[in-house]
Amino acid sequence: MAKSTFKLSDINNLDPNNTGAWPQEAKIGACVIAVLLILFLGWYLSISDKQTALEGQQAEELKLRGDFEKLAGKAANLEPLKQQLTQMELMLKQMLRQLPSKTQMPDLIVDISQTAKATGINTELFQPLEEVTKDFYAEQPITLRMNGTYHQFGTFVSGVASLPRVVIMTFHDISLAPREAKEGETPLPPGTLGLQGTIKTYRYLDDEEMAKNAAAENATPQGGQASGATVPQGGTP
Repeated sequence: MAKSTFKLSDINNLDPNNTGAWPQEAKIGACVIAVLLILFLGWYLSISDKQTALEGQQAEELKLRGDFEKLAGKAANLEPLKQQLTQMELMLKQMLRQLPSKTQMPDLIVDISQTAKATGINTELFQPLEEVTKDFYAEQPITLRMNGTYHQFGTFVSGVASLPRVVIMTFHDISLAPREAKEGETPLPPGTLGLQGTIKTYRYLDDEEMAKNAAAENATPQGGQASGATVPQGGTP
């Protein structure tokens, strides 16, 4: 029986529709290629899913590492920030101590009223309202209605700022408009302005008052809302 010989150059002569007539070597080679192709496709499909999962895990690792570095940086700066906060609290207490005390407040109200009178302002109403206590300070609203010139009002504000005790005075709902004499009133000088609204001045709370505030806040029922401190806006113009 003659030995079959198959050369690579004979591949082009193979009929894909009649594989049964292929030489033995071609059949074995085709089977080997098919098996390798199946193994490759199986490996590729299995590995591609794992590759995608791996890339996702690597991205998550980078994100977590970045978050860790940020938190580590904040932790490293925590102690200096605590020291800075302590210094700011001490500075705030020192600044508050420059405000009038509870016993000085009545005299301060009188001084503000006398300052307005000394500048020539006609005070129609100067009525202190109920004091409002905050966390670490108290505000004293004063409703007023005054008549005077622009220069007199400027002198009044400057005079309040020059009082011996540090005074913070803020204006709320203030209106300033030309003022004309009403029927039966004494004629007003030209350029008279009418000022009306509310001013607020502030004092610091002593240790006893702050302790009472803290006790009242701690006694607030759960779910209740304790009043928060409102930092006064503005200052002496």
